[in-house]
Formats: sequence, structure tokens, C-alpha cells
Amino acid sequence: MSSAVMPAPEVAKQKNTGKALVQVKGLKKHFPITSGLIIQRQVGAVKAVDGVDFNVYEGETLGLVGESGCGKSTTGRTVLQLYKPTEGSVVFEGKELTTMGADDLRKTRRRMQMIFQDPYASLNPRMTVGNIVSEPLKIHNVMPNKNEMQEYVESLLERVGLNPYFINRYPHEFSGGQRQRIGIARALALRPSFIVADEPISALDVSIQAQVVNLLEDLQQEFGLTYLFIAHDLSMVRHICSRVAVMYLGRIVEMGPVDEVYDNPLHPYTQSLLSAVPVPDPMLEKKRQRIILTGDVPSPARPPVGCNFNTRCPVAIAGICYQEPDPPLVEMSPGHFVACHRAI
Repeated sequence: MSSAVMPAPEVAKQKNTGKALVQVKGLKKHFPITSGLIIQRQVGAVKAVDGVDFNVYEGETLGLVGESGCGKSTTGRTVLQLYKPTEGSVVFEGKELTTMGADDLRKTRRRMQMIFQDPYASLNPRMTVGNIVSEPLKIHNVMPNKNEMQEYVESLLERVGLNPYFINRYPHEFSGGQRQRIGIARALALRPSFIVADEPISALDVSIQAQVVNLLEDLQQEFGLTYLFIAHDLSMVRHICSRVAVMYLGRIVEMGPVDEVYDNPLHPYTQSLLSAVPVPDPMLEKKRQRIILTGDVPSPARPPVGCNFNTRCPVAIAGICYQEPDPPLVEMSPGHFVACHRAI
């Protein structure tokens, strides 16, 4: 492989450098609800992402957590411009993505990739492993020499823990964990600086999840990667992430260093999530107080008036929480932000 084509990875960055690689401001993604058979008109909108702000710093792993349907995956896809945002700004490596032309965006996408949630659906069953991993190289015309490309693909397979002789096999010949490793190899092919990992372990057996997470950590150190790690497994997020952002109904309600948020949660939704995480010590588990939320998550097409969480909040304040919208994220301690009337 020519070093002029695919430069060697940088020195590992285990902690964030303080320099924002990705800056997201006021990001919204609303999906229209239409009515009519012949002449369709918009009668509403599903507010999947409804105004989120966060930075992802070079070399860090930012965890994005919340219940199913809260907008985590939509946020990740919108950051990568797989969905065109309704409003807001996404700056990647100093460049505004939302106003970027198609050609420039295509070139920029070499530096940002995605690991999809379902390893069974994200791989083309008609393509061999070699073609799947090399497809980004062909699309961007990075490595036209076929022999170099094959050697590079084999080295990627070996790096993610697969036998390079598997290069001519098809996805149906692999287990779920092996398929996810193929997806990781594909994401690494263009040597990106930023990867959105969309619940990369949720479809895998518990015994395989730790192996994949350890692989992601090793690759981060080796290639100097920055991750947006989307998950609902809070114990795994604490293991792999340096910071965490908690989403509820399309908005971020709390964000901060992972240990600070887990040890001192300020938003009642975060407190209820963490109270459900099992503790291995049976004595501590027996003393813990569970916070069980009542009711269902409201529809993002018809969010409640006032705070989005007021229909399930056990400590909602009469009046303000049912009339005033969610407050902006307020910094309560260094790097620890919360959006809650009672907390601030």
C-alpha cells in the first residue's frame, strides 16, 4: 500500500484535545406528515430532533443515550448529512456541512463514516466481503491498483480480527459479530477521523459485545479516531465514553463528563435511567431506590405543552413545567450541563 495514498495513522489520542472536531448547533430534523391521495399537503411534522447543541472533541468518545425513539439515530445520521437537517448548523473540521455543495460534501465524507446498528441489514448479501470493504475505495477512486487494494482490504480484515482468507466469502457465511467486524473494516477503509457508531453492539450476543467494544477502543487508540457512540446500554456507555449526552423526545436534557453525570445526575429523566442500571453488589442493589416512570413517551408529532418530560416527571413544578418550554442547557459545574427548571 502506498503511503502517499493512505497515510499512516496519527498517534493515539486517548483524551479529547480541547479542539472541537464536530460542532452541532440548533440541529433540527422534522419529518413531514402529509394527507391526501392526489394532492398531498403537510398536516404536521414528526419532530425527531428538535434543537440539539453539542461538540465532539478530537480523540474523545461522546455517548448519546436515551430510550428508543428519542432521536439518537436520527441525530447521528443528520450530523453526517444522511438526512438533510430542517434547521441548524453542523461544522466538521471547520467546514459547514449543511450548506456544502454535493461535490464538496462527497469529498468531506471520506473523513466521516458510520457503523450501522444491524450487521444483518447493512451488508449487501450479493457482494463478497472484499467488495464490501473496498467499495468506499472504489467510489472515491482512492486506490486504483487492484493488487494494492486487495492487500489493503486483507490487512483491514486482519486488523478487525477476521481471517484475510475470508475476502471472497459472502455475508451469510458469517455470524453477527463477524458481520459487525466487516462493517467496522468498511468504515475504516478511508481512514476517517470521525465515526458515528449507531448502537453497534445492540444486535449482538452479550458474549460478543465486549469483544466489539474492546476492538473499537483499540482502533481509536491506533488510528486516533473520534466517536459519537449511540447506545441505550448505560453500563457500556460508562465503560467506553469520556462524556455522555442524554436525549429525551428529540432534545438533550443533560450532558457532561461520564463519571460526573453517572455519580451526580441532575435531570429527573437521567436519574430514572441510572436507577434502572443493575449494580453487581447485592447489598447496594437492595438499598437502592428505583425511580419508575409512569406513562408512555409522548409522540414526537404531538409533544406536550411546556417541558417535554412533564407528562412523566415525578418532580414537575405546577405551572412552570407545564407552561414554559424546556430551558436551555445550563452549566451547573465544569462541563456538566442540564436543561431542567427544577435543577437550575
